Amino acid sequence: MKTLIKTALLFLLVVSCIKDPKLPNISYTMGGGVILLDEGNYRSGNGSLSFYSYDSSKIYNDLFSSANGRPLGDVPNSVLLKDTKAYIVVNNSGKIEVIDPSTFVSKATIENLKSPRNMAILSDTKAYVTSLSSDSVAIINLTSNTVSGYINMHKTSESIIVAGSKVFISNWAGGKEVMVINFANDTVVDSIQVGAEPESMVFDRNGRLWVLCNGGYARKNNAELYEINAATNRIEEKYIFPTIDDSPTCLNIDSFGQTLYFIDKGVMRMDIGSPSLPTGPIIEQGGGQYYYKLAINPLNGDILVTDALDFAQQGYLYIYSYRGDFVSKQKAGIIPGSMCFNLTINSQTN
Repeated sequence: MKTLIKTALLFLLVVSCIKDPKLPNISYTMGGGVILLDEGNYRSGNGSLSFYSYDSSKIYNDLFSSANGRPLGDVPNSVLLKDTKAYIVVNNSGKIEVIDPSTFVSKATIENLKSPRNMAILSDTKAYVTSLSSDSVAIINLTSNTVSGYINMHKTSESIIVAGSKVFISNWAGGKEVMVINFANDTVVDSIQVGAEPESMVFDRNGRLWVLCNGGYARKNNAELYEINAATNRIEEKYIFPTIDDSPTCLNIDSFGQTLYFIDKGVMRMDIGSPSLPTGPIIEQGGGQYYYKLAINPLNGDILVTDALDFAQQGYLYIYSYRGDFVSKQKAGIIPGSMCFNLTINSQTN
């Protein structure tokens, strides 16, 4: 199965060089789909877990509480899949739920975290977790599912991404830096000055780190997008958004490492070689909608975007093809947010 998936991804990589490629007709095994976190209302403890099944083309809600007989917690912020486990970072509850991604049953709970946001797994036994309100990044022992130590960043942290022995961590709330950590000895080795409030990061096929800075909540700075050489930590390109009202979020990249996506009053798409920012969305945000989070299917290029509506009622998950054509609209939980793909493909797929 792993060989088949690698073959499918290789095919996708080849056709990505062709204008408007026809992607292969992939069918998914039963159970393949998207884990979706519904944040719920802050301090209400009504965060939940949904799952969109590619097998049935339907969404299933409140799965964590159904499987475990208790609520997921207060503001589940991010989810990360590793082998047979999914790690759900629950921000205001100060914990990480470790679940079986097939049954949604909790295997363990990592507790005593301060406002955790995002997680990066560094090895079979070690992970880092960023924090919105603490000056430290937590070190997690994945064998015992406990906090084993801290790295003092002297600033809060948000997005986190790994390249080789380096970990890049953004200082989001009020910050203008990307910190560089050597995870072999858990020390800060460098910092990169970027724009106001760097909130999301991805790597491209050339090993370049892309950092999206949304300009800050108070809108005193224009948003910026940076291309950084991850080997030298030097900025190679900077794009400045044209108006102070631009507030882009949720930087993503396709499985080819070639095409960037982000939300800015719609879904924007940009080739990594483009000399300028996109001038208009591939998917427009309609009246009454609030596009909140974004994800790109690594196998077929589907564009998934959540709609938080008024941040009080149940929102929606929208699915579009890689061309931007509407595929499906699914009713999720309150404030549908971060997504994680759990996909395999049928052995008979051509």
